[in-house]
Amino acid sequence: MVDYIVTVATGDLAFAGTFNNVYIKLVGTKGESDRTWLTSLKWPLSFYSGTVCVTVSCPFSIGKLILVELDKQPLFVYLEDNWFPAKVEVKSPEGDTYNFPIYRWITDSEVHRFREATALRVFDDAHPLGKYSRDQELMEREEDYRWDEYLEGIPYSIRSEGPLDLPCEVRFSFTKTTEFLFTAVTGLSELGLSGLSDSTENWPDMETLHRVSCSKLTNILEYVQEHWKEDTFFGYQFLNGVNPMLIQRCSVLPNNFPVTDDMVSLSGQHTLADEMKKGNIFLCDYKRLDGLKANVVNGKKQYLMAPLVLLHKTPDDQLMPIAIQLKQTPADDNPIFCPTDSEYDWLTAKIFVRSADFNEHQLNVHLLRTHFMAEVFAVSLLRNVPMVHPLYKLLVPHTRYTLQINNLARGLLISKTGVFAKFAASGGKALRTILKRSLSSVTYRSLCIPDDIADRGLEDVPNFYYRDDGLKLWEIIHRFVQGVLSFYYIYDSEVQKDSELQMWISDIYKHGFLTQPGTGIPESFTTVAELVKFVTMVIFTCSGQHSAVNAGQFDYSGWMPNTPFTLQRPPPTTKGTTSETTMLKTFPAVNTTVNGMSTVYLLSRQSTDSVYLGQYPLEHFSEKKPRKLIEDFQRDLHELSEAITVRNVDLEVPYTYLDPKVVENSVAL
Repeated sequence: MVDYIVTVATGDLAFAGTFNNVYIKLVGTKGESDRTWLTSLKWPLSFYSGTVCVTVSCPFSIGKLILVELDKQPLFVYLEDNWFPAKVEVKSPEGDTYNFPIYRWITDSEVHRFREATALRVFDDAHPLGKYSRDQELMEREEDYRWDEYLEGIPYSIRSEGPLDLPCEVRFSFTKTTEFLFTAVTGLSELGLSGLSDSTENWPDMETLHRVSCSKLTNILEYVQEHWKEDTFFGYQFLNGVNPMLIQRCSVLPNNFPVTDDMVSLSGQHTLADEMKKGNIFLCDYKRLDGLKANVVNGKKQYLMAPLVLLHKTPDDQLMPIAIQLKQTPADDNPIFCPTDSEYDWLTAKIFVRSADFNEHQLNVHLLRTHFMAEVFAVSLLRNVPMVHPLYKLLVPHTRYTLQINNLARGLLISKTGVFAKFAASGGKALRTILKRSLSSVTYRSLCIPDDIADRGLEDVPNFYYRDDGLKLWEIIHRFVQGVLSFYYIYDSEVQKDSELQMWISDIYKHGFLTQPGTGIPESFTTVAELVKFVTMVIFTCSGQHSAVNAGQFDYSGWMPNTPFTLQRPPPTTKGTTSETTMLKTFPAVNTTVNGMSTVYLLSRQSTDSVYLGQYPLEHFSEKKPRKLIEDFQRDLHELSEAITVRNVDLEVPYTYLDPKVVENSVAL
């Protein structure tokens, strides 16, 4: 007889343990063990204490271990419960140690097979039992993770009736669920806004608005309240607010934006043409919002403009707005507003821009380009790539909670009864149109920050911290991904013949980008370099990019005048007709304001069980090389974090959203 020492670890999660009987079978290249009951002196608490160690005896060595089979059976006095095993470690009589990562809920009495941790590409998996278990896993996953067309013309999502219909392994933890629901239910009271959520009245004055918005102030939100009217801060937000994705260098004025030199005031005697040649003029064009029928809120028609904004980089490196046109088509009733206009003409124009920016940001930059893209990457991974594959091991940490948070977003935010339908200018039919237009504008280059920055001509814009931190973070992620994937794929031909890799990208192209030609999204991989860049983009999108456009929502939108969900009056058609009174009537009503504040508060609250970029509490890799690369990755992220902290000391408005210590691994909020 030969003995195998088996250690089974239960995950450190609420309710992860089980009172059921648990059985294991070891399967090797030369045979298999008997199905063995796992227990210890601590029974029946064995699977609540973290680990249980037993001996599995075989008449002879079963060779190199390929997989383990686990199943649990209910005791006759108990109902079947769920169990979350973390991993199994087996020490063989030959002195070898085998690790089997699991990290999945077992909710039934079926036999579940788990592979040894050494990563295997599909063409490496030569043993018939390995191939069989690989195929069976993918067949089960194809059933569990089915595509669904939520809305025509936007990326597909996972098919589910609700959060509880999702596979257990992708749901929120008990901790995450409890904290999320608590914040959702108590958000208004935590913000001191209880009793205002049903009021459809307008704000009577700015003092009242200030008074009800002073609870839970962050340092940046307090700064926003004090500086929201200033042109310098208005311009700053295009670079370092929650939507740094629209601004671009302007070398030629659009034909529909007839700004002339006598309209604008530039430093010195320079003309617009001169400043454009020098690269000092920038444009923000909200054309995706053009022609939309705005929502009806509180029984009143709302207004959503599609503005064009021209900005000038001054000699002291400030980005200042110099002209705003609130509708796309030039006309006598569509004036171009400038800083030389009356105080409230100019401020009202900026308010309409900020409201347009909110809707563009939420639906395109935030929802579509991070949440929906991350879901496509995750579902395709889970459908096409088994746990033993190196790509699965690399990417699965970046799928954590994404499918449930998106399920909640579809139900609570963008559904016919969601927050956007009730309170946002872009709710209703406009929402679908914006999402469709947004997807048609997505290119591969626009998802890769080095390419995107170059294409928008923003390489040398001063004080652009999103760019500075984002490019550094991209490079760190790229170096890590290159190291890991180059360890497993030395030759381009290995990428080409990996059918699981090819199915992953093909599924993304079909269900994420709807096989749209001309986007630059690869339909297949032909080189290691192509694979490395795409996986870098996936990780950056799910971590850094999402943090950049999500984490600051309460900071910048918690003060409604800076980012109105919607506006109740049309923009002025002639100059000289605005005042503080008209501004207050234009602002959203009280209930719209407080529900908007509560929503962005919820969407900015990280849970206590958040997992940040570079942290891998679930150990999927066992080989020394990738584990060393993870250590290097963590060191590089720590160094970037320290550099950002030092930089921020001297900033009036610190930029923290790409600091690795606050960037989650995945789209989890």
